[in-house]
Amino acid sequence: MPRLTRDDFEHLLAFRTSLRRFQHWSEEQAQAVGLTHVQHQLLVAVKGHPGDRPPTVGELADYLLLRHHSAVELVDRAATAGLVRRVSDPSDGRIVRVELTPLGEQRLAELTPAHLDELHRLAEVLNQLTTGWNGRGGRNGGSGSGGADGRAARGA
Repeated sequence: MPRLTRDDFEHLLAFRTSLRRFQHWSEEQAQAVGLTHVQHQLLVAVKGHPGDRPPTVGELADYLLLRHHSAVELVDRAATAGLVRRVSDPSDGRIVRVELTPLGEQRLAELTPAHLDELHRLAEVLNQLTTGWNGRGGRNGGSGSGGADGRAARGA
């Protein structure tokens, strides 16, 4: 097992700090348009679900790392807020799917461009942190923090 260096821990700290800053920034952005951060994550999960049919509550629970009953409650609150609606699957009426309402689409459209910009900044930090990895046990062979100082997701 390779010996871990101070640089390894500095890189890990810079990355984890960047992730936390992104999360905090994202929560503030959601709040600014009247959503909780979990509602925003739900809208992204509904819109980002692959395929031609909307996701089920179970699929949403998987995406959001929630227990099924917690996802049900989240969908209930989002439906009450007018962000999503439940629809029956046309091929199997026992299956309930979740789709965005026009209001949910609007809120997501308000938040997504800035989130994609921040995601690109976070990717730059990750790239800086991984530049110089030499493949020896996954350790970075670089000689410093590579300029990644956690600036990635401060929101401006």
